[in-house]
Amino acid sequence: MQFYEVIIIGSGITGASLAYELVQLGVKVLLIEQHDKSHSATRYSYGGISYWAGMTDLTRSLAQESLEIHRQNVSALDLPTEFRELPLIGTISHSQDPIAVLKTYAHFTKQPRLLTPAEAVDLEPLLNPDAIAAAILMPYAQINPIETANAYCQTMVRLGGHRAYDRVLTISSESDGVRVHGNLETYHGDRVIFCTGGGTRALLRDSGLAIRQCFSHSESIETDLCDLQMRSVVMPAEIRRFELERSAAMDDEPWEAGLTGHNQDLIPPILDVGALQFADTSLRFGQISRTQTSLAPQSSPEASEQWIRSGLAKILPKVAQVPGRWVTCTVAFSADHLPLVGPVGADRRVQVFSGFSNPMALVPATAKRFARQLVSDQNLVSSEEHKELQTLLPSRFGMSSISS
Repeated sequence: MQFYEVIIIGSGITGASLAYELVQLGVKVLLIEQHDKSHSATRYSYGGISYWAGMTDLTRSLAQESLEIHRQNVSALDLPTEFRELPLIGTISHSQDPIAVLKTYAHFTKQPRLLTPAEAVDLEPLLNPDAIAAAILMPYAQINPIETANAYCQTMVRLGGHRAYDRVLTISSESDGVRVHGNLETYHGDRVIFCTGGGTRALLRDSGLAIRQCFSHSESIETDLCDLQMRSVVMPAEIRRFELERSAAMDDEPWEAGLTGHNQDLIPPILDVGALQFADTSLRFGQISRTQTSLAPQSSPEASEQWIRSGLAKILPKVAQVPGRWVTCTVAFSADHLPLVGPVGADRRVQVFSGFSNPMALVPATAKRFARQLVSDQNLVSSEEHKELQTLLPSRFGMSSISS
């Protein structure tokens, strides 16, 4: 029987980066993924790294550390991550006050430059200047998220880590460790860490454990390779998704009810109109966010695609015409938009690493710090670093009760 020090469930950017960091420290790791081709939020992510957007001292420092890790990963990992730095143009509509929009960036580590429509088009010729009153210019970075997760996984395996493809059903704590019960077999280890994004709450509940994590349903359009060339990332200067999620997380009862099939659409869905292009020339644009409490969203792909394309046609008309596929995934978040990192309940053998609202800008550095804490090496973890991670514990929200 194989026995692992740490079993990680989920090989999106959270699980893959944490597995890599732990193996780097000499930990015997098993990474379990349900599919050989992930359908996680990482798979459908934009891969954007808004490294200036930290809301607290901790997230600001994590974002700066993560940016350096992304830069180092270009040579440290076995596969390319397609990391690149490029401008972000934040569009401001005619119904918005540009000065008021600028003030919303006052607490970030970098301040935007206000652009006229003509200046914005000079930077991104595909923009329609008549559709915007102004724009902001911010620095930005981008990776290919699925390639980056694959790079972490392949390097982790080369360094001695293990990987399995199985559907995890439940977990159980025993006197000699934990059991992860999969559809194919049972896996044994000292501890298990859930890196399962929007599905974390439901999966923990199946094992009799509770956690207060929510999720939105993100809908976007992805394309094959195309002839258009975007010079920048285009997004709204004010992203409405964060306010949507904040409002949806105020009451936890609907989320608990959603686990038992009582789906609620908590807040009317919103569309944040934006687009970006990956290094291989494929595009991703959208995005709709819905706060339905069931993991199986109730929406019309055709209607959603039409909504996205009609919105984008005003800002980036040529991009809106590129053929593509409607895709959806869940995006995990917490009530305070900080991640959930640490033990679930009193049993420290069951932990979670999830709920990152700005994952590409926060996950790499948080994974490195969390891995150091997990190996309990005081030479690696400073008292300040330990104290900072304590602010991310799931217990800060209390544990919601599990309905029968």
